[in-house]
Amino acid sequence: MSQITLGRYLFERLNQVDVKTIFGLPGDFNLSLLDKIYEVPGMRWAGNANELNASYAADGYARIKGMSCIITTFGVGELSALNGIAGSYAEHVGVLHVVGVPSISSQAKQLLLHHTLGNGDFTVFHRMSANISETTAMITDIATAPAEIDRCIRTTYVTQRPVYLGLPANIVDLKVPASLLDTPIDLALKPNEPEAEAEVIETILELVKNAKNPVILSDACAGRHDVKAEANQLIDITKFPAFVTPMGKGTINESNPRFGGVYVGTLSSPAVKEAVESADLILSVGALLSDFNTGSFSYSYKTKNIVEFHSDYIKIKSATFPGVQMKFVLQKLLKVIGAAAKHYKPVPVPAAPAANPACDPSTPLKQEWMWRQLSNFLQEGDIVLTETGTSGFGINQCTFPNETVGISQVLWGSIGYTGGAVLGAAFAAEEIDPKKRVVLFIGDGSLQLTVQEISTLIRWNLKPYLFVLNNDGYTIERLIHGEKAGYNDIQPWKHLNILETFGAKDYENHRVATTGEWDKLTTDKAFNENSRIRLIEVMLPVMDAPSNLIAQAKLTASINAKQE
Repeated sequence: MSQITLGRYLFERLNQVDVKTIFGLPGDFNLSLLDKIYEVPGMRWAGNANELNASYAADGYARIKGMSCIITTFGVGELSALNGIAGSYAEHVGVLHVVGVPSISSQAKQLLLHHTLGNGDFTVFHRMSANISETTAMITDIATAPAEIDRCIRTTYVTQRPVYLGLPANIVDLKVPASLLDTPIDLALKPNEPEAEAEVIETILELVKNAKNPVILSDACAGRHDVKAEANQLIDITKFPAFVTPMGKGTINESNPRFGGVYVGTLSSPAVKEAVESADLILSVGALLSDFNTGSFSYSYKTKNIVEFHSDYIKIKSATFPGVQMKFVLQKLLKVIGAAAKHYKPVPVPAAPAANPACDPSTPLKQEWMWRQLSNFLQEGDIVLTETGTSGFGINQCTFPNETVGISQVLWGSIGYTGGAVLGAAFAAEEIDPKKRVVLFIGDGSLQLTVQEISTLIRWNLKPYLFVLNNDGYTIERLIHGEKAGYNDIQPWKHLNILETFGAKDYENHRVATTGEWDKLTTDKAFNENSRIRLIEVMLPVMDAPSNLIAQAKLTASINAKQE
């Protein structure tokens, strides 16, 4: 095999970086490319229901595996995916977006092809994607094509941002040397500039030596940029109190005795708010400070001694060190910070939320009770997806077991995201360990946007838990504005018919409406094994919501109503 097609080269390269499931839909400009997937052992084509869902699925897969790939067709397909790609860009998720485009000769002749705008402009969609991509490439020369593919894969992985790769239909069958595959793509970060890195570490150590009341705050990019291990070691070495943001949930092991809870500005519990805001030094790892991640920007630190660790820069107080990557800084800091922190005497951290008191089994389910009780159902290593809305806020009241991964699109907040992302997460989980559980919580309103992807889950015999919170419409929107408004209503569905409708053969349906029904189901030994796909309809009052969401909704409504 001295030569292989460029299409096969792409999939061999993806296989080498452990991307084994490809998301997307067929279209006439990508069909020859899709043929090549089946030539690479171990690779599979997911075959999504639509491109938007495929982009969400690719996002969910990448959050578990490190990167992913979606393939769409020119114009109609790629534009359908862009909402999901924009979310991946906003939230630092590495998705390679491969687009099958018309042949080079068709473009040169400006033919009036289908899927175009009819004006001969074949670059317009590429230009659209450039605004939400870390880099882009449009392959036109077979001689440089392998190097361009390698560059796109490396950039996707290292920056954790989407990358756009256009492949003309006539070029994917051209041959390139197979020997190029013998040299792996270099996915390593480039070292920091030594002097800048040394200054950063020296400055941080000086702040640590002088701190009496320091804390560690772990955020989304600790997970996205692969420094969870370093963040947890930082806690173990220093014994500083540690907290997470909503987007950072799952980046710190919550069984660590130094873990103090979730910090969301004014929406935090009083003990957490006091512990974080009274600190005289804050080591912030991977901050992504959006409104829903900060309680509408209600952080009230009393200190200016803040160190922000980012993937491509460090900020200390008001000084920024561009290009100094947190991965290397944290690794070197771990070797020396123990001595700088030896004077620190550990103070108590806020206690974990109290367990639910015993109640009558016939008590109707309420969100506050359910999210606390969920801690008893989750297992070490679970992947937990929570949809924008009540779920995304309620999960903050649940204690995660070690190595639990939380997926929630807090910043981009596209309703229905997890309906697609659960598919990608389930594929990724199966590739890592077939026994790894994937647990989805999605509202009845959000489900209606992306329900088709349950069909793909069934097609591949994937076995997630699908908890559908039935509170009769868009409760998060009702809380913000329009409690009785018709635009927050939805058509009620028969949720327990969905799995059968999509062709499931081995499945379970459950409906729970009381605390007793919840406990009976979630403590059942057979139910706790992911042996088949399950849909659990959770019946909840219309306006019932986690207390932190009710408070956030009031803040959001107030901000939306401001005149200046």
